[in-house]
Amino acid sequence: MNTEPIRLTSFSHGGGCGCKIAPGVLAEILKKSSGFPVPAALMVGIETSDDAAVYQLNDEQALIATTDFFMPIVDDPYDFGRIAATNAISDVYAMGGTPIMALALVGMPINQIPLDVIGKIIEGGESICREAGIPIAGGHSIDSVEPIYGLVVMGLIHPSKVKRNSGARIGDKLILGKPLGVGILSAALKKQKLDTAGYASMIANTTKLNKPGQALAQLDGVHAMTDVTGFGLLGHLLEICRGAQVTAKITVADIPFLAQVKELAAAGCITGASARNFAAYGHEVVLNTTDSITQALLSDPQTSGGLLITCAEESVEHVLALFHKNDFPDAAVIGEIVTGSAQIELL
Repeated sequence: MNTEPIRLTSFSHGGGCGCKIAPGVLAEILKKSSGFPVPAALMVGIETSDDAAVYQLNDEQALIATTDFFMPIVDDPYDFGRIAATNAISDVYAMGGTPIMALALVGMPINQIPLDVIGKIIEGGESICREAGIPIAGGHSIDSVEPIYGLVVMGLIHPSKVKRNSGARIGDKLILGKPLGVGILSAALKKQKLDTAGYASMIANTTKLNKPGQALAQLDGVHAMTDVTGFGLLGHLLEICRGAQVTAKITVADIPFLAQVKELAAAGCITGASARNFAAYGHEVVLNTTDSITQALLSDPQTSGGLLITCAEESVEHVLALFHKNDFPDAAVIGEIVTGSAQIELL
């Protein structure tokens, strides 16, 4: 009898947010989609590739709706469930909202993965939902070729407090809430080059709920907000730039990274998704270096990544204090918004 533990990542052709459709391919698909009537109550739709849809219910409430699911980024089923749930709930926080409930999305190769392993994945997701204070109120499951898990998440927010990814203003500072490098660590894990400390760092980062988003939404000085996921820091920052038609200047030395990430990247632990990401949007990035490692780090797909916000200079101290108070010690100012076309300049 085979007593080898199940390696969930062996079922995945791409794990976590690294299995997103490449941004260039996605843009090609969406440009062929036909238009449709948009109700006046739909405050946020697909127009700026925001994190979630927002529908105004009345003068005091708007509904936030989002969904996210992916294939395993780790082998431990409980950790996989926790990461996937944290990642899905993050989109509500990225709009500034308060999550209220979730629906589970489950696709599993039933004849290849033991039922108790599938149960552990679901338990992991439930544990994060309890931490967020929301129930899993239902869902849908299918028998699939690859294991897939995620959530549909709904939240509420006052219509005047919605934080879009398109609200950046000239002079704003850019603040990143979590360090980068999850894609690099996941690549190292797949190559069995990630040590115990590296794995613990990866799990801690990907299962930390972006709850500060709720408080950030109450600050008038916070103008734009998103979270950094599958398209990497550069991809999601470009969405901010395109939405507001501005240029972002980034000081690479100020960007926080998880421990070991730079060394592992230099050793070849880089995801294929980072190259696909940069191929799609590299023409909108002004590089002051030909360093391929830096390029890979900044386009590295993040699973359950940090909040990326733009805020007025006078709000920076308050924003950083809010992050640090909520156990986000690596939150840092990484750049600023300036006049210019929709692009990023790396300094």
